[in-house]
Amino acid sequence: MTDFLVGWAAIVPSYMTPLLLACLGLIISERAGVLNLGAEGLMALGAMAAAVTVLSGHDPLIGFVAGAGAAIALSLVFGLAVVVFRVDQTLAGLAVVAIGLGITGVVGRPFTQKTFAGLPKFGEMLSFDQQTSLGRFLAAQDIVSLLAPLLAIFLWWWLGYTRAGLRLRATGENPSAADVAGVDIQWTRLAAVLVCGLLCGLSGAYLTVATSHVWVENMIAARGWIAIGLVILANWSPGRAIFGALLFGSADALIPRLQAVGADVPVYLMMMLPYALTLAMLFLAALMGKGSGEPEALGATYLRQDKH
Repeated sequence: MTDFLVGWAAIVPSYMTPLLLACLGLIISERAGVLNLGAEGLMALGAMAAAVTVLSGHDPLIGFVAGAGAAIALSLVFGLAVVVFRVDQTLAGLAVVAIGLGITGVVGRPFTQKTFAGLPKFGEMLSFDQQTSLGRFLAAQDIVSLLAPLLAIFLWWWLGYTRAGLRLRATGENPSAADVAGVDIQWTRLAAVLVCGLLCGLSGAYLTVATSHVWVENMIAARGWIAIGLVILANWSPGRAIFGALLFGSADALIPRLQAVGADVPVYLMMMLPYALTLAMLFLAALMGKGSGEPEALGATYLRQDKH
């Protein structure tokens, strides 16, 4: 039983990291008042761009840069549409999903099912005693899974205790008051959207470069939608997002671990567990009512003349 639990715990960070990165990006965007439903498309584009880059002979770290860059480019289109041209944010987000999945289907098709050497684990770079539980756990980790929770803690501090973070939150709570106080609403929201694209792109790149070491169409498997639900469950708090990602990552990691030990379980039913858990948590959140962390102006288009 101990061996099963240690093996399970060792792979949980690799399952929670992409959810956490995408969730953090969405929190930044929504804290600025921009509803972004395009995480699934951004993650897919980041995953494909990273895989293609590494398969073209580049270093895995360059793959992360390529994945982030591709998602930022698509986020720029989304940002200009919703911030500058005031397109409906819900429809624009769904369009990002369609565009992202469409691009990966066309550009990434020649690269599907081709394995590559990805981001190394600590066990491949350092010497750990594999006979101990701690050694097995540390050997299975990578640098990104270590930095992601630290990033969440930093963003929690930045949003709550810095002038720049408070200004960003003000644009999502009361953009009229923030405008009067000298905050450039358009630039702040556009920057938040680009940061969201950056983190969603890194999230997708992590799935290919650090976890699977292969690109397959539709490999995001609705993780972008889970990340959107995770934002609500985390009450728009980067700190709480760590625990939410840990919960969903643990559920997702349970499936391959059970398969590895040969447990006789209904595989397809178990694969539904993370998504069923998402629906259950959202239902619970709805019963509890509107969370205090939800930005007041989330999804609302801001027109400068509204303050007069």
